[in-house]
Amino acid sequence: MNDELAFAPALRLAQLVRDREVSPLELAQLYLDRIARLDPELNAYVTVDEAAVLATAAEPHDGPFAGVPISIKDLNETAGLRTTYSTKAHAQNVPAFDAAVVRRIREAGFVVLGKTNTPELGTIGVTESELNGACRNPWDLSRTPGGSSGGAAAATAAGLCPVAQGSDGGGSIRNPASCCGLVGIKPSRGRVSPAPWGSGSLGLGTNGPIARTVRDAAALLDVMAGYEPGDFFVAPEPERPFIAEADREPGRLRVAFTTRPPIEVPVDEACSEGVRRAAALLTGLGHDVREAAPPWEDPELVPHFIRVWQNGPAAMGIDLGLLEPINRALAEDAVAVSGPELTGSIYRLQSAVRRIVAFWDDVDVLLTPTLALPPVPIGWTYEETDGDPHLAFARQLLFTPFTPIFNVTGQPAMSLPLHRTGNGLPIGVQFVGRPFAEATLVRLAAQLEHASPWADYRPPLTERTNA
Repeated sequence: MNDELAFAPALRLAQLVRDREVSPLELAQLYLDRIARLDPELNAYVTVDEAAVLATAAEPHDGPFAGVPISIKDLNETAGLRTTYSTKAHAQNVPAFDAAVVRRIREAGFVVLGKTNTPELGTIGVTESELNGACRNPWDLSRTPGGSSGGAAAATAAGLCPVAQGSDGGGSIRNPASCCGLVGIKPSRGRVSPAPWGSGSLGLGTNGPIARTVRDAAALLDVMAGYEPGDFFVAPEPERPFIAEADREPGRLRVAFTTRPPIEVPVDEACSEGVRRAAALLTGLGHDVREAAPPWEDPELVPHFIRVWQNGPAAMGIDLGLLEPINRALAEDAVAVSGPELTGSIYRLQSAVRRIVAFWDDVDVLLTPTLALPPVPIGWTYEETDGDPHLAFARQLLFTPFTPIFNVTGQPAMSLPLHRTGNGLPIGVQFVGRPFAEATLVRLAAQLEHASPWADYRPPLTERTNA
């Protein structure tokens, strides 16, 4: 099998399988061989059961992606396949069930290659943990692929899977998509079910696609989306499949852009330049573009967000002594917060949502940098902290100030690989639509991909290995 096939879109691979030009077993072996060759440097996968992958690939397949490989983030349960959440407390955990999103992925015919790396419990924006080690960016092995879906993005960028399932509670799809030069979509709150688990008080987290092309991301979102019995948040049914939206013109959109984050942190010039270039491109495509920002500069929002966020580690019921320092500190802080204090923070955030979302009454799409920095070095989280876990957690805001607010508002948001640093590191641009308007984002993304193609870029890791 030609390694070039590893970078073909998942939709193309599905067609090749249907046309019997390639078999699911051949595709599985292609990616397994690449994982064996490249992943020792990347550490994108934490669990790969080669025998099970080949046995599954040899079975008959139905569905739109019959026989196409995919990776699953190690925060999502997979029946019979180790799921660690990157925490020592679950190092040997083998679930007996699939999370609903995994079940939907299997029902679409995908072959699960393995589980991708994530920070412990997915709580920070880089993919490094004591249990599973650091995942590295295929564009520069000294740097992070982002987080918490860093393994998913690194694997996709390096051709170790054609598409990947990720999840996003504060930027965890958009962040690694930016770092690795990919398309990442955070769907609207309620678009993808969290079953069998609950949504949490604000429904911050959601599953979503990571891909090299807009069409692949849209098609994978179609697979993931849908109601499960008992869901607390439920998005309206889309007018048509999202893959169909990729073939439709977006029309003339009202686009706002800003390079100022909701909180006072510096923004690297490369990240700001990416937004300005994207705004100029959109102007050239005929859209109505102006500089403007939502009313989101409220210094009290960060502590309220953290007060809700820190309940994740606490709610896992893990012995605090088995947690890494950041999650141990978050869990201890959560336990010290009273019920009325937590409820007050939820109310404050909900009040801010109404004010912020009203901005989209006058615009269709907002552009921001996805991140405030290019991919940071491995180990950056603990630099200049003297080991203080609170300072280490606070450093995440220097990297990811633009993304968490849209988990709070529940709006759909995506990162597109529209820019690069002078030395070739990917820089993503974030696009945010009004609630439940994924269709608008997909149409616009497809137009931008046509105007400024990115899918043929390859990380140096793959070029060096193939030389």
